Amino acid sequence: MPRPPVRLADVAAVAGVSVPTASKVLNGGGRVSPATRDRILQAAARLDFQPDALAQFFATGRSRTVGVLTQNAPATFTMPVLVGAMTTLGAHSLATLVLDGVGPDNVRTLQARRIDGLLVVGDGFGAPIHSVTAQFDVPVVYAFGISDRADDVSFVPDSVGAGRSGAEHLLDIGRRRIAHVTASRDLAADERMAGLEATLTEAGLQLVTPPLRGEWTRAWGVVAARRLLAGGVEFDAVFCGNDQIAQGVFTVLRDAGLRVPEDVALIGMDNGPGVRDEGDHLLSTIDPNLGELGAAAARHLIAPEAAGQGPGVVRQPCTLIVGASTVATGVPTTGVLAG
Repeated sequence: MPRPPVRLADVAAVAGVSVPTASKVLNGGGRVSPATRDRILQAAARLDFQPDALAQFFATGRSRTVGVLTQNAPATFTMPVLVGAMTTLGAHSLATLVLDGVGPDNVRTLQARRIDGLLVVGDGFGAPIHSVTAQFDVPVVYAFGISDRADDVSFVPDSVGAGRSGAEHLLDIGRRRIAHVTASRDLAADERMAGLEATLTEAGLQLVTPPLRGEWTRAWGVVAARRLLAGGVEFDAVFCGNDQIAQGVFTVLRDAGLRVPEDVALIGMDNGPGVRDEGDHLLSTIDPNLGELGAAAARHLIAPEAAGQGPGVVRQPCTLIVGASTVATGVPTTGVLAG
């Protein structure tokens, strides 16, 4: 026979107080002595009391639910942000209600649900996220995109830092003739390029050609690499704006008889699918740590005073992952990277 659930009345009886007093203390309120409060909390812990969510809502007016609005929930880069955020919220006994689309219908749905906070998850840096903060009377935090309202808090990867770390790695392994292939009309691409170029300038260097800018695709990597080879410019490294571009560049270098990394070192960005072979990294890449980004945004939503972060853009660190495409490890740069 399963054990019947512990009731609030059971906790009150063990603690020797009334049910209303136990309820107030367990919901964070109540004017009682420290000794009485400790007695109630100890009784709840001993009995493994799990408060009823509906009863808590009526007692406190709080649903212990966080709303999540996404611009593109199924997207490859949105999912890690969501998982990081929802895991963190769940660890604090907070439920989540996820709605895809930052439109008026979803906003009204969340307004009606009496949520305790709202996380808005963007789809990258192609365009700002339209702020919905003024439509809610609860804390609102933005992640993986920047709100168009300056006094909102927006969590994004440190793209300038990513560009710097990639450039520093290429310089550390002795590369001096560096090309850059990336996307256009995108803030993340702009910032990565700014970090790369600033680092080269500090080393007394510059890119061997103006940055080649197109799309975030493998096909663009192929086109750009062919342009590099046809231009006759000497280069010993290519910093690519993402892993897909890097895969396209690699294919052209291989077909041209160039060895990676002996002749040309290659680095990408995103640590996405297709950059490993049985656990080994074929492609050197930079991980934007999107799971941690989502977790950081959730922590700020739960306790902004503990995070110590005021309004504005919060740039989360990225991590360089060294693979066989910049430092030879005995792993053949074929197969997966070749696409």
